[in-house]
Amino acid sequence: MLLGVLDFFLFFTALNTGYLARFPQDGFQRALGNDQLARLAVLYAALMSVAMISMGLYQRRPQDRADLILRTGLAFLFASMAISLAFYAFPHFSLGRGVFGYALLFSFIMILLSREAFFRWVGDESFRHRVLVLGTGKYAKLIEDLERTEGGFNIVKFVALHDKVDKVSKARQVKIRDSLLSLAFREGIDELVVAVDDRRKRLPVDDIIDCKMSGIRVFDLQSFFEKETARVNIDLLSPSWILFSDGFHMGIFTQYGKRVLDILVSLLMLITLSPVMLLVCIASKVESRFRDPIFFSQVRVGQNGKPFNVYKFRSMRTDAEADGVARWATANDERVTSLGRFLRKVRLDELPQLLNVLKGEMSLVGPRPERPEFVTELTKKIPYYHERHRMKPGVTGWAQLRYQYGSTSEDARRKLEYDLYYVKNASLFLDLNILLQTVEVVLLGKGAH
Repeated sequence: MLLGVLDFFLFFTALNTGYLARFPQDGFQRALGNDQLARLAVLYAALMSVAMISMGLYQRRPQDRADLILRTGLAFLFASMAISLAFYAFPHFSLGRGVFGYALLFSFIMILLSREAFFRWVGDESFRHRVLVLGTGKYAKLIEDLERTEGGFNIVKFVALHDKVDKVSKARQVKIRDSLLSLAFREGIDELVVAVDDRRKRLPVDDIIDCKMSGIRVFDLQSFFEKETARVNIDLLSPSWILFSDGFHMGIFTQYGKRVLDILVSLLMLITLSPVMLLVCIASKVESRFRDPIFFSQVRVGQNGKPFNVYKFRSMRTDAEADGVARWATANDERVTSLGRFLRKVRLDELPQLLNVLKGEMSLVGPRPERPEFVTELTKKIPYYHERHRMKPGVTGWAQLRYQYGSTSEDARRKLEYDLYYVKNASLFLDLNILLQTVEVVLLGKGAH
C-alpha cells in the first residue's frame, strides 16, 4: 500500500513535470494554479495505478529485474491505451501528445528508480513468504534445505504429525494444540505446505480446508518446489500430479501469438543483424583460408520427435567428429576454432537458427533441440524426457537461462526440470520475459561455452 501511494504521487508529479517540459514558458506557479491540469493529473495517476495493479506490481514476490521491466512496460501500454481513449472521448480534457509523451517518459524513469530505492529500503525480508510445513520427515527436510538455497521464503514452524522419522530439529517443530487455523493466524502464515512422508495416514483435512478458505495458500510438495525454483522436480514427479495440476496446455491465442512473435522478431533480427552476419561470414572464410564452409547443418529432434536440420555458423573444426561418434560439447572444447570460441561467447553462432524459426521448425523460445543420438540415450535414462518435445525447440529457453551449459546426463536431467516448467507454463508473457533476460545473457556473455 505504501508503494501504491508513492507510485500515485509519482504519476501525478510526472504529468505536471511533462506539462512544464512541454510549456516551460508557463512557469511552475501557473502550472500549480491550473485546475484542469490538476484534474487530468489525478485521472492520469489513477489510470496508471490501476494498470500497475492489473499487472501484479503490488504483489509480494522476490523482485526479478526483467520481470519488473516487462510488467511495468505492459502496464504502461495498457494505461496509454485507456488514457488515449479517454482523451478521444473528451477532447477538451486533452493536453496534447507532447505532454502525454513527456509524462510517460518521466513516469517510467521515476517508477524504476523509486522501486529500486524502495526495495533497498524495505529489504529482502519483507518479500519472503511465511510458510508453515505439515510434516517433519524426509520431505519436510527437503523444504528446509530449499529454504537455505533459494531464500524466497521463511519456514516458521514444522507441524509434527505422523512421520516415522524426524528429519528436522525439535526446536523448529510444533504440535497442533487447538486448531491449525489458529496456529496459522497466530504465526502470520502466508502459505501452508503438505509435506508428510506418507499421505495415506490421516491428515487434518478439515483444518487444511479451513486454512484454504481463510485465504492461506495451500501447496503440495511438488507444486511448492515448482513455485520456488521455477522448475519441475523430477525426483518428486508423479503421473497423478501431471494429470491433475494446472498447465500443460497452450490456448489458441498463445499459439498464434507465439508464432506471430517468432516471425516478427526473427525478420527484425535478420534485417538488423545482417551486417554482423556478413562480417561473420567473411571472418569464417579468412580463418579457414577459404577452404571450409561457413555454415553448419546438423539433424536435431523437433516438436513431437520430428527430425529437422538446424543451421548455425560453423564454430568447430570440420574434423570434430571424424570418427562418426556423437560427442557432447564441453567447456574449453579443443574442437572449437578461435573464431568459434568468440561466436559462442556472444551467441552469434545461433543466428542462422532464425531461418529455422521462419520455416516453423523452431521457435524463438523453447527447449534446446538435441541430436537424435543423445535423445535416444537420455530417454532411456531420464523419466519424462520425451515430454520436452511437446513444444517446438527454441533458439533460447528457460533451461538455457537458468542452468549452465550441460555436457553430461546429470546436466540433461537438471535442464529437463526447467524445460518441463516451460512446457507446463508456456505463455506469451513468459516468452517475453525469457527474451528480455536473453539480451542480458548475450550482452554479458553469461553461461556460454
